[in-house]
Amino acid sequence: MSEYTVSFTNYTIGADAYGSFGKICEKLGKRFVLIGGKTALSKGIEKLTASIQGTDLVMAACIEAGKDCTYSRIHELSEQIGKLGADFIAGMGGGKALDTAKGVACDLQIPVVTLPTIAATCAAATALSVVYREDGSFESFYYFDKPAVHAFIDTQIIAEAPDCYLRAGMGDTIAKHFECHLSARGDELDHSSYMGREISNLCYEPVLAYGQQAMEDCRNHQVTAALTQVVLANVVSTGMVSLMVHDDYNGAIAHSVFYGLAVLPGFEENNLHGDVVAYGVLVQLAVDGQMEEMGRLYRFLTELSMPVKLDDMGIKNDRGEMAEVLAEIVQGPDLKHMPYQVTEDIIFEAMQQVEKLSAENL
Repeated sequence: MSEYTVSFTNYTIGADAYGSFGKICEKLGKRFVLIGGKTALSKGIEKLTASIQGTDLVMAACIEAGKDCTYSRIHELSEQIGKLGADFIAGMGGGKALDTAKGVACDLQIPVVTLPTIAATCAAATALSVVYREDGSFESFYYFDKPAVHAFIDTQIIAEAPDCYLRAGMGDTIAKHFECHLSARGDELDHSSYMGREISNLCYEPVLAYGQQAMEDCRNHQVTAALTQVVLANVVSTGMVSLMVHDDYNGAIAHSVFYGLAVLPGFEENNLHGDVVAYGVLVQLAVDGQMEEMGRLYRFLTELSMPVKLDDMGIKNDRGEMAEVLAEIVQGPDLKHMPYQVTEDIIFEAMQQVEKLSAENL
Protein backbone atom coordinates (compact mmCIF):
# COMPACT_ATOMS: atom_id res chain seq x y z
CA MET A 1 0.00 0.00 0.00
CA SER A 2 1.68 3.21 -1.19
CA GLU A 3 -0.68 5.65 0.49
CA TYR A 4 -3.68 5.65 2.78
CA THR A 5 -5.87 8.11 4.63
CA VAL A 6 -7.02 7.86 8.24
CA SER A 7 -9.96 10.01 9.34
CA PHE A 8 -11.21 10.41 12.88
CA THR A 9 -14.45 11.40 14.55
CA ASN A 10 -14.14 14.46 16.76
CA TYR A 11 -16.25 14.23 19.89
CA THR A 12 -17.81 16.16 22.72
CA ILE A 13 -18.54 14.28 25.94
CA GLY A 14 -20.33 15.37 29.07
CA ALA A 15 -23.69 15.73 30.77
CA ASP A 16 -24.61 18.56 28.38
CA ALA A 17 -22.75 17.49 25.25
CA TYR A 18 -25.59 18.69 23.00
CA GLY A 19 -24.86 22.24 24.10
CA SER A 20 -22.12 22.51 21.47
CA PHE A 21 -24.22 21.00 18.66
CA GLY A 22 -25.19 24.36 17.17
CA LYS A 23 -21.74 25.91 17.17
CA ILE A 24 -20.10 22.84 15.68
CA CYS A 25 -22.76 21.87 13.15
CA GLU A 26 -23.35 25.35 11.75
CA LYS A 27 -20.12 24.78 9.84
CA LEU A 28 -21.78 21.90 7.99
CA GLY A 29 -24.74 23.89 6.70
CA LYS A 30 -28.16 25.04 7.88
CA ARG A 31 -30.57 22.20 7.18
CA PHE A 32 -30.28 18.75 8.71
CA VAL A 33 -32.42 15.66 9.07
CA LEU A 34 -32.47 13.73 12.32
CA ILE A 35 -32.66 9.94 12.03
CA GLY A 36 -33.05 8.01 15.25
CA GLY A 37 -34.43 5.08 17.14
CA LYS A 38 -37.95 5.49 18.51
CA THR A 39 -36.93 5.34 22.18
CA ALA A 40 -33.78 7.36 21.59
CA LEU A 41 -35.72 10.20 20.01
CA SER A 42 -38.06 10.32 22.98
CA LYS A 43 -35.03 10.74 25.28
CA GLY A 44 -32.91 13.13 23.29
CA ILE A 45 -34.89 15.23 20.83
CA GLU A 46 -36.09 17.80 23.37
CA LYS A 47 -32.53 18.41 24.52
CA LEU A 48 -31.30 18.64 20.93
CA THR A 49 -34.10 20.99 19.90
CA ALA A 50 -33.25 23.30 22.78
CA SER A 51 -29.59 23.32 21.76
CA ILE A 52 -30.30 24.74 18.29
CA GLN A 53 -32.53 27.57 19.46
CA GLY A 54 -30.93 30.88 18.60
CA THR A 55 -28.85 29.31 15.81
CA ASP A 56 -29.38 29.23 12.06
CA LEU A 57 -29.85 25.47 12.09
CA VAL A 58 -33.14 24.01 10.89
CA MET A 59 -34.25 20.44 11.53
CA ALA A 60 -35.90 19.69 8.19
CA ALA A 61 -37.35 16.37 9.42
CA CYS A 62 -37.17 13.85 12.23
CA ILE A 63 -37.47 10.27 11.00
CA GLU A 64 -37.41 6.96 12.82
CA ALA A 65 -34.59 4.71 11.65
CA GLY A 66 -36.61 1.50 11.79
CA LYS A 67 -36.00 -1.82 13.49
CA ASP A 68 -32.84 -2.97 11.68
CA CYS A 69 -30.15 -1.39 9.57
CA THR A 70 -30.86 -2.87 6.14
CA TYR A 71 -29.85 -1.76 2.66
CA SER A 72 -33.50 -1.40 1.70
CA ARG A 73 -34.19 0.92 4.66
CA ILE A 74 -31.06 2.95 3.98
CA HIS A 75 -31.98 3.43 0.33
CA GLU A 76 -35.62 4.15 1.18
CA LEU A 77 -34.60 6.92 3.58
CA SER A 78 -32.00 8.25 1.15
CA GLU A 79 -34.66 8.72 -1.51
CA GLN A 80 -37.00 10.39 0.98
CA ILE A 81 -34.40 12.68 2.52
CA GLY A 82 -32.77 13.51 -0.79
CA LYS A 83 -35.83 15.64 -1.61
CA LEU A 84 -35.47 17.76 1.54
CA GLY A 85 -32.26 19.58 0.68
CA ALA A 86 -30.43 18.50 3.83
CA ASP A 87 -26.86 19.69 4.30
CA PHE A 88 -26.05 16.96 6.79
CA ILE A 89 -27.56 14.03 8.69
CA ALA A 90 -27.73 13.63 12.46
CA GLY A 91 -28.07 10.10 13.83
CA MET A 92 -29.46 9.55 17.33
CA GLY A 93 -29.72 6.26 19.20
CA GLY A 94 -27.97 2.92 19.45
CA GLY A 95 -25.84 1.07 16.93
CA LYS A 96 -28.53 0.17 14.39
CA ALA A 97 -29.98 3.68 14.26
CA LEU A 98 -26.54 5.26 13.96
CA ASP A 99 -25.53 2.76 11.28
CA THR A 100 -28.67 3.56 9.31
CA ALA A 101 -27.96 7.29 9.55
CA LYS A 102 -24.37 6.79 8.40
CA GLY A 103 -25.56 4.72 5.45
CA VAL A 104 -28.02 7.42 4.38
CA ALA A 105 -25.34 10.09 4.62
CA CYS A 106 -23.05 7.96 2.46
CA ASP A 107 -25.76 7.44 -0.14
CA LEU A 108 -26.42 11.20 -0.28
CA GLN A 109 -22.73 12.12 -0.05
CA ILE A 110 -23.31 14.57 2.81
CA PRO A 111 -21.71 14.71 6.29
CA VAL A 112 -23.12 12.89 9.31
CA VAL A 113 -22.88 13.58 13.03
CA THR A 114 -23.85 11.10 15.72
CA LEU A 115 -25.63 11.38 19.06
CA PRO A 116 -25.35 8.02 20.84
CA THR A 117 -27.97 7.58 23.55
CA ILE A 118 -26.48 4.32 24.81
CA ALA A 119 -22.85 3.16 25.00
CA ALA A 120 -23.40 -0.37 23.72
CA THR A 121 -21.21 -0.06 20.60
CA CYS A 122 -18.62 2.17 18.94
CA ALA A 123 -20.97 2.89 16.02
CA ALA A 124 -20.88 6.63 16.78
CA ALA A 125 -17.22 6.80 15.78
CA THR A 126 -16.67 4.16 13.09
CA ALA A 127 -16.59 4.31 9.30
CA LEU A 128 -18.81 1.32 8.67
CA SER A 129 -22.32 0.04 9.25
CA VAL A 130 -23.37 -3.47 10.18
CA VAL A 131 -26.13 -4.31 7.72
CA TYR A 132 -28.75 -7.01 8.29
CA ARG A 133 -31.03 -8.93 5.97
CA GLU A 134 -34.78 -8.45 6.15
CA ASP A 135 -35.08 -11.55 8.36
CA GLY A 136 -32.75 -9.98 10.91
CA SER A 137 -29.66 -12.07 10.12
CA PHE A 138 -26.30 -10.47 9.37
CA GLU A 139 -25.71 -9.58 5.70
CA SER A 140 -22.51 -7.54 5.36
CA PHE A 141 -20.40 -4.62 6.47
CA TYR A 142 -21.01 -1.34 4.64
CA TYR A 143 -17.69 0.53 4.55
CA PHE A 144 -17.41 4.30 4.20
CA ASP A 145 -14.55 6.61 3.24
CA LYS A 146 -14.97 8.64 6.41
CA PRO A 147 -16.60 8.28 9.82
CA ALA A 148 -19.01 10.77 11.37
CA VAL A 149 -17.65 14.31 11.51
CA HIS A 150 -18.48 14.65 15.20
CA ALA A 151 -20.01 12.58 17.99
CA PHE A 152 -22.01 14.26 20.75
CA ILE A 153 -21.81 11.87 23.70
CA ASP A 154 -24.30 13.00 26.33
CA THR A 155 -23.34 11.06 29.44
CA GLN A 156 -26.53 12.05 31.29
CA ILE A 157 -28.73 10.45 28.63
CA ILE A 158 -26.48 7.38 28.65
CA ALA A 159 -26.59 7.20 32.46
CA GLU A 160 -30.39 7.21 32.35
CA ALA A 161 -30.54 4.34 29.84
CA PRO A 162 -30.85 0.73 31.04
CA ASP A 163 -27.50 -0.40 32.44
CA CYS A 164 -27.57 -3.58 30.32
CA TYR A 165 -26.52 -1.48 27.32
CA LEU A 166 -23.47 -0.14 29.11
CA ARG A 167 -22.60 -3.69 30.11
CA ALA A 168 -22.97 -4.94 26.54
CA GLY A 169 -20.75 -2.11 25.37
CA MET A 170 -18.04 -3.32 27.70
CA GLY A 171 -18.23 -6.78 26.15
CA ASP A 172 -17.85 -5.37 22.65
CA THR A 173 -14.99 -3.15 23.80
CA ILE A 174 -13.05 -5.95 25.48
CA ALA A 175 -13.36 -7.96 22.27
CA LYS A 176 -11.64 -5.21 20.30
CA HIS A 177 -8.48 -5.67 22.37
CA PHE A 178 -8.28 -9.44 22.04
CA GLU A 179 -9.44 -9.66 18.43
CA CYS A 180 -7.06 -6.99 17.21
CA HIS A 181 -4.05 -8.61 18.86
CA LEU A 182 -4.95 -12.09 17.58
CA SER A 183 -5.74 -11.17 13.97
CA ALA A 184 -2.62 -8.97 13.69
CA ARG A 185 -0.32 -11.59 15.20
CA GLY A 186 2.74 -12.27 13.08
CA ASP A 187 2.07 -9.47 10.60
CA GLU A 188 4.40 -6.57 9.87
CA LEU A 189 2.08 -3.69 10.64
CA ASP A 190 2.03 -0.27 9.05
CA HIS A 191 2.14 2.76 11.34
CA SER A 192 -1.63 3.21 11.58
CA SER A 193 -2.39 -0.44 12.33
CA TYR A 194 0.44 -0.55 14.86
CA MET A 195 -0.98 2.47 16.68
CA GLY A 196 -4.49 1.07 16.53
CA ARG A 197 -3.38 -2.24 17.99
CA GLU A 198 -1.67 -0.45 20.88
CA ILE A 199 -4.71 1.73 21.53
CA SER A 200 -6.73 -1.48 21.77
CA ASN A 201 -5.02 -2.04 25.13
CA LEU A 202 -7.24 0.80 26.40
CA CYS A 203 -10.23 -1.36 25.52
CA TYR A 204 -9.46 -3.86 28.26
CA GLU A 205 -7.70 -2.75 31.43
CA PRO A 206 -9.75 0.47 31.97
CA VAL A 207 -12.96 -1.53 31.53
CA LEU A 208 -11.86 -4.03 34.16
CA ALA A 209 -10.81 -1.18 36.46
CA TYR A 210 -13.98 0.93 36.20
CA GLY A 211 -16.61 -1.49 34.94
CA GLN A 212 -18.31 -2.53 38.16
CA GLN A 213 -18.49 1.02 39.53
CA ALA A 214 -19.75 2.33 36.20
CA MET A 215 -22.57 -0.22 36.24
CA GLU A 216 -23.61 0.82 39.73
CA ASP A 217 -23.49 4.49 38.75
CA CYS A 218 -25.60 3.79 35.66
CA ARG A 219 -28.20 1.97 37.75
CA ASN A 220 -28.35 5.10 39.93
CA HIS A 221 -28.46 7.35 36.82
CA GLN A 222 -25.35 9.22 37.98
CA VAL A 223 -22.69 10.71 35.72
CA THR A 224 -19.40 9.91 37.42
CA ALA A 225 -15.73 9.60 36.53
CA ALA A 226 -16.04 5.81 36.39
CA LEU A 227 -19.03 5.90 34.07
CA THR A 228 -17.34 8.46 31.84
CA GLN A 229 -14.20 6.31 31.58
CA VAL A 230 -16.22 3.30 30.48
CA VAL A 231 -18.23 5.33 27.96
CA LEU A 232 -14.98 6.67 26.51
CA ALA A 233 -13.62 3.14 26.22
CA ASN A 234 -16.83 1.79 24.66
CA VAL A 235 -17.29 4.57 22.12
CA VAL A 236 -14.01 6.43 21.57
CA SER A 237 -11.16 3.97 22.23
CA THR A 238 -12.91 1.17 20.36
CA GLY A 239 -13.89 3.52 17.55
CA MET A 240 -10.33 4.76 17.14
CA VAL A 241 -9.00 1.22 16.89
CA SER A 242 -11.60 0.43 14.24
CA LEU A 243 -10.59 3.50 12.23
CA MET A 244 -6.83 2.99 12.52
CA VAL A 245 -6.23 -0.70 11.96
CA HIS A 246 -6.51 -2.48 8.64
CA ASP A 247 -9.90 -4.11 8.09
CA ASP A 248 -8.27 -7.51 8.60
CA TYR A 249 -7.62 -6.66 12.25
CA ASN A 250 -11.05 -5.37 13.21
CA GLY A 251 -12.49 -8.73 14.12
CA ALA A 252 -11.68 -12.34 14.92
CA ILE A 253 -13.31 -15.27 16.68
CA ALA A 254 -15.37 -13.32 19.24
CA HIS A 255 -17.48 -11.49 16.67
CA SER A 256 -17.66 -14.51 14.41
CA VAL A 257 -19.20 -16.46 17.30
CA PHE A 258 -21.87 -13.78 17.61
CA TYR A 259 -22.75 -13.80 13.92
CA GLY A 260 -22.85 -17.59 13.98
CA LEU A 261 -25.28 -17.69 16.89
CA ALA A 262 -27.34 -14.94 15.27
CA VAL A 263 -28.56 -17.37 12.60
CA LEU A 264 -30.72 -19.02 15.26
CA PRO A 265 -34.35 -17.80 15.14
CA GLY A 266 -35.08 -15.18 17.78
CA PHE A 267 -31.52 -15.17 19.11
CA GLU A 268 -30.86 -11.44 18.69
CA GLU A 269 -34.21 -10.53 20.17
CA ASN A 270 -33.19 -12.25 23.40
CA ASN A 271 -29.47 -11.43 23.59
CA LEU A 272 -27.54 -8.18 23.34
CA HIS A 273 -24.74 -8.03 20.79
CA GLY A 274 -22.01 -7.08 23.26
CA ASP A 275 -23.05 -9.68 25.82
CA VAL A 276 -22.68 -12.44 23.23
CA VAL A 277 -19.41 -11.03 21.89
CA ALA A 278 -18.02 -11.12 25.45
CA TYR A 279 -18.87 -14.83 25.57
CA GLY A 280 -17.16 -15.07 22.18
CA VAL A 281 -13.98 -13.67 23.73
CA LEU A 282 -14.00 -16.56 26.19
CA VAL A 283 -14.26 -18.96 23.26
CA GLN A 284 -11.44 -17.14 21.46
CA LEU A 285 -9.18 -17.32 24.50
CA ALA A 286 -9.87 -21.05 24.77
CA VAL A 287 -9.04 -21.53 21.08
CA ASP A 288 -5.81 -19.58 21.56
CA GLY A 289 -4.81 -21.50 24.69
CA GLN A 290 -4.91 -18.42 26.95
CA MET A 291 -6.50 -20.27 29.83
CA GLU A 292 -5.31 -17.98 32.62
CA GLU A 293 -6.65 -14.90 30.84
CA MET A 294 -9.88 -16.75 30.12
CA GLY A 295 -10.30 -17.34 33.85
CA ARG A 296 -9.61 -13.69 34.63
CA LEU A 297 -12.15 -12.48 32.09
CA TYR A 298 -14.66 -15.13 33.19
CA ARG A 299 -14.60 -13.75 36.74
CA PHE A 300 -15.22 -10.20 35.50
CA LEU A 301 -18.08 -11.25 33.23
CA THR A 302 -19.79 -13.21 36.00
CA GLU A 303 -19.54 -10.19 38.31
CA LEU A 304 -21.45 -8.20 35.69
CA SER A 305 -23.99 -11.01 35.13
CA MET A 306 -22.94 -11.48 31.51
CA PRO A 307 -23.41 -14.82 29.72
CA VAL A 308 -20.54 -17.24 30.30
CA LYS A 309 -22.08 -20.44 28.92
CA LEU A 310 -24.45 -21.49 26.17
CA ASP A 311 -27.40 -22.01 28.48
CA ASP A 312 -27.15 -18.38 29.60
CA MET A 313 -28.09 -17.44 26.03
CA GLY A 314 -30.81 -20.05 25.66
CA ILE A 315 -28.63 -22.39 23.56
CA LYS A 316 -28.54 -26.15 23.99
CA ASN A 317 -25.02 -27.56 24.15
CA ASP A 318 -25.54 -30.07 21.37
CA ARG A 319 -23.18 -30.43 18.39
CA GLY A 320 -25.91 -31.54 16.03
CA GLU A 321 -28.24 -28.67 16.85
CA MET A 322 -25.38 -26.21 16.46
CA ALA A 323 -24.31 -27.42 13.02
CA GLU A 324 -25.54 -24.31 11.21
CA VAL A 325 -24.04 -22.05 13.89
CA LEU A 326 -20.60 -23.63 13.66
CA ALA A 327 -20.64 -23.48 9.87
CA GLU A 328 -21.52 -19.78 9.96
CA ILE A 329 -18.81 -19.04 12.52
CA VAL A 330 -15.95 -20.44 10.44
CA GLN A 331 -17.25 -18.99 7.17
CA GLY A 332 -17.73 -15.48 8.54
CA PRO A 333 -15.69 -12.48 7.33
CA ASP A 334 -14.06 -12.00 10.74
CA LEU A 335 -12.09 -15.24 10.29
CA LYS A 336 -10.68 -14.42 6.86
CA HIS A 337 -7.38 -13.25 8.34
CA MET A 338 -6.12 -15.40 11.17
CA PRO A 339 -2.65 -16.57 12.27
CA TYR A 340 -3.85 -20.18 12.08
CA GLN A 341 -6.74 -22.20 10.71
CA VAL A 342 -9.92 -22.28 12.78
CA THR A 343 -12.30 -25.17 12.12
CA GLU A 344 -15.75 -26.13 13.37
CA ASP A 345 -14.15 -28.79 15.56
CA ILE A 346 -11.79 -26.24 17.12
CA ILE A 347 -14.64 -23.82 17.89
CA PHE A 348 -16.85 -26.51 19.39
CA GLU A 349 -14.03 -27.86 21.53
CA ALA A 350 -13.30 -24.32 22.77
CA MET A 351 -16.96 -23.93 23.69
CA GLN A 352 -16.68 -27.13 25.72
CA GLN A 353 -13.71 -25.70 27.60
CA VAL A 354 -15.78 -22.62 28.44
CA GLU A 355 -18.62 -24.90 29.58
CA LYS A 356 -16.17 -26.79 31.78
CA LEU A 357 -14.93 -23.56 33.34
CA SER A 358 -18.53 -22.58 34.12
CA ALA A 359 -19.26 -25.98 35.64
CA GLU A 360 -16.18 -25.74 37.84
CA ASN A 361 -17.31 -22.37 39.17
CA LEU A 362 -20.91 -23.22 40.03
